[in-house]
Amino acid sequence: MMNSMARLTLTDKLAILSDAAKYDTSCASSGTSRRHSRKGDGLGSTEGSGICHAYTPDGRCISLLKILLTNFCIYDCAYCVNRVSSNVKRARFSIDEVVTLTLEFYRRNYIEGLFLSSGIIRSPDDTMSEMVEIARRLRQDHRFRGYIHLKTIPDADPLLIEQAGLYADRLSINVELPTDASVKSYAPEKNPGTIRKAMADVRLRKEAGKDRSHTGKRPPKFAPAGQSTQMIVGADGANDATILGQSTRLYSSYKLKRVYYSAFSPIPDATAKLPLIRPPLEREHRLYQADWLLRFYGFGLDEITSAAPGGNLDLQIDPKLAWALQNRHHFPLDVNVAEREMLLRVPGFGTKTVQRILTTRRHRTLRYDDLTRMGASLKKARAFITCGGWTPGALTDSADLRARFAPPPEQLSLF
Repeated sequence: MMNSMARLTLTDKLAILSDAAKYDTSCASSGTSRRHSRKGDGLGSTEGSGICHAYTPDGRCISLLKILLTNFCIYDCAYCVNRVSSNVKRARFSIDEVVTLTLEFYRRNYIEGLFLSSGIIRSPDDTMSEMVEIARRLRQDHRFRGYIHLKTIPDADPLLIEQAGLYADRLSINVELPTDASVKSYAPEKNPGTIRKAMADVRLRKEAGKDRSHTGKRPPKFAPAGQSTQMIVGADGANDATILGQSTRLYSSYKLKRVYYSAFSPIPDATAKLPLIRPPLEREHRLYQADWLLRFYGFGLDEITSAAPGGNLDLQIDPKLAWALQNRHHFPLDVNVAEREMLLRVPGFGTKTVQRILTTRRHRTLRYDDLTRMGASLKKARAFITCGGWTPGALTDSADLRARFAPPPEQLSLF
C-alpha cells in the first residue's frame, strides 16, 4: 500500500483527501454559484478540488482549501468512512505539500484560507504536531495572513492544542455524536470526558488571552475566531430534542461559536449495528434553523420540539412556522404595538426586520408595503400579523393554513 501511495501525484492526493474531507463540516452553505476565471475576464474560481465556502463572524463568505492531512486512521469509529477497517483508497500529504498547496491556491486567488483536518496516524500527538507545524510554517515562515481553521485532536497533548490556537483563527474539536452512550458504542476508542476536557481547555485558554499582565501587556491572541464542534446526526437513535439539548449545553459550557450538524451518510461496508439510514438533508437543515431560534430568537427547547411527535422537528415546514401554527392563540400580532419578543416569533420576520420595525414605528404607523421593504417574508407572515392596511381576517385560524405552507405530496417513481 505504501508503494501505491508513493506513486500518487499531488493532484491525485488532492482529489482523494479533499473528497475525504467533505464529512468535516466547516460551513452551513456555500452561498454562491459556480464561477471560473478565464484569460482576461477575471481572477479566481469557486470550483476545484478541495475548495469550500465558510462564513466569518462578520458575515463575509470566504473560500477555503478544505483537506485532510491524511485519511489513514488507527481508530475504527463505526460511522466514519476513513476508519481503519474501511476499504477506501488512502493518501497522505507531507507537511511541505500542504504548505505549498495553500500558498499556491492563495496566490492564484482561489482561496482565502485553509481548513485542515486529519485521520489519526501513529498517534494523536504525532498527527497534531504535523498539523501545528503546517500552521506554524504558514504563519511564521511565509507570513500567511489568510484564515486558518484546524480540526484538533482531543487526545493530543494539551500543549500541542495550545500551540495550534496561537496560529489558527479557529479551533474545532468534534463531540462526534449527541450522547456519551453513542460515542462509547460506535467510537469506543474515543472518550467523551477527554473531548469535553479539551474543549474546556480551549475555552479557558482563550479567556486567559484577554487578560493583561502586570505590565499591561496582552498575551498573544489565541484562536481569535473561537472554537466550534461537529455532531453527526442519524448514526444513532437520538431524536432532535436530544441533539438540540446537547447543543444548548455545549454553547453554554464552552462558549462555542457554532455547532455544526452533519447528516450521517451510510458507508457501503458500514458495521451492521448502525441503526438508521441516512436522514434526509431536510433534517440537517431544520436542526440549523432550530439552533438559530434557540440562540437568537428567545425560543425554548420544549417549544421548538413539541410541534411534532417524538421530540423531532417537522421536516415539511420550518420550526418557527411549526410553533406558530401550534400556538395560533398568540396571533395575529399588531406590528405597531407588539413587543420585540413576540415579533421575533412571527414566521417570516428575521432579527434585522424586527429591529427595523421597532426603529421605524417610533416615527410613524407601519403599513403592509413597509414590511416588504424591510425584508419581511410576507408569504409566511401575513397570516400572523395586522398592520396599517392589512388584517388576516379568518386566515389565522383557517383549517388549511398548514397546507398552504407544506410542500404538496409527490408520487414516487416505481423505477
